[in-house]
Amino acid sequence: MDAVELGRTGIKLAPMGVGAMSWGYRSPQGYGGADSPADEEQALATLLAAGVTLVDTAEMYGFGRSERRVGELVRDHPDVLVATKYAPLPYRTAGRLRPALDRSRERLQRQRIDLYQVHFAPRFTPIPALMRQLAAAHADGAIRAVGVSNFTAAQLRTAHAALADAGVPLASNQVQYSLLHRAPEVDGVAQACRELGVTLIAYMPLASGALTGKYRADNRPGGIRRMMPFFRAAAFEGLEPVIGLLTEIGRKHDATPAQVALRWVIQQGAVPIPGAKNARQAGGNAAAMRIVLDDAEQDALAAATVAWRR
Repeated sequence: MDAVELGRTGIKLAPMGVGAMSWGYRSPQGYGGADSPADEEQALATLLAAGVTLVDTAEMYGFGRSERRVGELVRDHPDVLVATKYAPLPYRTAGRLRPALDRSRERLQRQRIDLYQVHFAPRFTPIPALMRQLAAAHADGAIRAVGVSNFTAAQLRTAHAALADAGVPLASNQVQYSLLHRAPEVDGVAQACRELGVTLIAYMPLASGALTGKYRADNRPGGIRRMMPFFRAAAFEGLEPVIGLLTEIGRKHDATPAQVALRWVIQQGAVPIPGAKNARQAGGNAAAMRIVLDDAEQDALAAATVAWRR
């Protein structure tokens, strides 16, 4: 497994992380959660054994409950790279970032956050003002690296320039990216990341489970997940040949459709952060790092999902 660099920070990590959005509670978005605290512990242990060290959470996930649970789980694992996010809600001025950071550090039981990200672009606070706050926190050692999330290409360039003025590299932009959501390839985000040396961290790399092969025409998901774009009637019908291709390619690599889908994201230069609520899911995800898709396989997957490249 080849390590990758987080932006131009010098921080090395595996080409995959884990999204901990539902750790410590059950997400109202219908993503479920672990059946027990022991399942979360075993998921983390499995990931660490495979070399996966990046754990991503946010203050908004469960109103801090995910951060608290991550803090409990990684307390005895100083080598884990903890990433969390600040929400620039309309009522929050730039000056509110540092108190929020300190509360996240307390919940995570960490003196320093490895990657502190702005969860989405602020509507009423100038991006440079937030970047100055982050640069100050970086200077005094409260955070190790600065990232953003859900930023457009233009917003990404603004953030990068503001941090550069303070001598701080922008490490990452966390956006939705998968075979079924290829917008970063056409909206300029992926290109801007490459030009600026910013790591693209991909959330929902399995499209909420649509790319696992678990859900088919005779086994549609229930709850709120059924309303997601991937599972609506027209899109769901178009998914069948994609799953078929993932399955076919997987047979050549002794891999599952999900592992092939994750590996495709990795080979596009992104770092996927799939969720994992037990050791089985964690081990299955991590196994995607052991396979390599050839050019023909990547091209076939790209062609099969061209309808989602928008």
